[in-house]
Amino acid sequence: IGDSFEGHTNEINSVAISPDGLRIASGSDDFTVRIWDADTGRQIGRPLQGHTDRVWSVSFSPDGAHVVSGSRDKTLIIWSVALGEKIGSKLMGHSKAVMAVAYSPDSARIASASSDSTILLWDLSTRQSIIKPLTGHTGVVCSVAFSPNGTRIASASWDKTVRIWDCSTGKQVGLPLSGHTDRVNSVSFSTDGARLVLGSDDSTIRM
Repeated sequence: IGDSFEGHTNEINSVAISPDGLRIASGSDDFTVRIWDADTGRQIGRPLQGHTDRVWSVSFSPDGAHVVSGSRDKTLIIWSVALGEKIGSKLMGHSKAVMAVAYSPDSARIASASSDSTILLWDLSTRQSIIKPLTGHTGVVCSVAFSPNGTRIASASWDKTVRIWDCSTGKQVGLPLSGHTDRVNSVSFSTDGARLVLGSDDSTIRM
């Protein structure tokens, strides 16, 4: 629909649409995050610079006021959409690349998934990880999602499994969800939180 959005100087790894549908965020191998007008395709403001390596993932907060980005530089950055600038210092805790980021439904927390095989849960009031790293995956964790009620996190990994976690305790809920024969790259909750959809390198989708 319409013309291409042009401005990045290298591969684009992640895009997200704001909750009101008016803005688009993108993260790229050019180390930048950019915000776009969804109607005109024009870039809003300058590129958001702060990462020192490729940006793997971007996500809008549910209120649309902020974007969080995760990078191969092992950090997360929270950006003000209105101001076009970084809010506070980087969030640091992963030992390898941050592959995926997601806001909780109440905008109070962020989940980050990493190639260090862990998931971290961040409290945005303190900008600290809330509980110990969520461990159990044996490969890169490349996708993470909150349940609609914010009580569970689902994570997808190159270890061919999806795992569900309790956000209050950090403990795994039940057994790993297995069945795929290759990397699981993406996971998403249904709007009622009752189901998960998974996408894999084995060319299949599972629910």
